[in-house]
This record gives sequence, structure tokens and C-alpha cells, in this order.
Amino acid sequence: SRWCVVAYWEEKTRVGRLYSVQEPSLDIFYDLPQGNGFCLGQLNSDNKSQLVQKVRSKIGYGIQLTKEVDGVWVYNRSSYPIFIKSATLDNPDSRTLQVHKVFPGFSIKAFDYEKAYTLQRPNDHEFTQQPWTGFTVQISFVKGWGQCYTRQSISSCPCWLEVIFNNR
Repeated sequence: SRWCVVAYWEEKTRVGRLYSVQEPSLDIFYDLPQGNGFCLGQLNSDNKSQLVQKVRSKIGYGIQLTKEVDGVWVYNRSSYPIFIKSATLDNPDSRTLQVHKVFPGFSIKAFDYEKAYTLQRPNDHEFTQQPWTGFTVQISFVKGWGQCYTRQSISSCPCWLEVIFNNR
């Protein structure tokens, strides 16, 4: 059965369909020879923004999502950093969630099931949780957002993903 759904966005527009994930591991990439998984390069995007096109061309091998017993890991397979925001990566008492930078070749445990159950709903306005979702992790390619960046919200980022987890 599916354990998460992935949506790909360019700025404020969702591109393509929701991608349902059943396999324990998923590659999300722009171009990967003989790649198997969610290929963003095959999606029809009408976005003419030069920045979006530039960032899109840098996604390359993208990321790998892997569901482990302890949670979900994200491995950055691209040649550029990715940026991740997740309720389970931070101190539960913090007012706003941090955006974490993950360098090429590194992994991060982006989602922790145990922690997710104990967490109150984040008081972060970016996490609009529909009842069916459980939890959402946001991942931006190449460009960061949040307090340290000119982009305040992820919807200003050129290319980003929303990963929506089922409750086990």
C-alpha cells in the first residue's frame, strides 16, 4: 500500500499529477539514464521563467526517498544542495520550523514516525494539513527559503516537492 504521495511544484503551480509511492525506495530526478522512478523531466511544464528553467536543469539525479523502520530518509543525489523543512527535524518547542540544507552526497532523516505522533500540529502557517495527509515534508532543489534567504516561503522557490505521508 502507498506510504506517501509526492507533488512537484514550480513556484506556485503544481506540475503533473500526484505520484503515489508504494516501493520502499523512490528516485525523484530530472534526468537519470535508465532511471526508474518519478521523472520530473517528463512532466509538461509551461513555466517560461528563466530561473525555473535554470534550476530545473540542475536537478539532475535528484533525490532518493527511502522508508526505513525509523522513518524516511532523503539522500541528495544531485550536484547541488537541497533544502528541507519537516516538523520532525526540529525542536518541538520552536516557533517556526528551520529549513535544513543538505549537501550533495549527504542524507538526512527527513521524517520520524514516532516523533510525528507525539508532535502537536506545527503552528507554522506553511503546513496546511488536510485531514487525510498525516504529515508533509517540503524539499526545494538548489534554492533555499526561510529566515536566511530572500525567499520567505517555499512557493517562491523555482522547483520544489511536497511529500505527504500516510499514517503508516
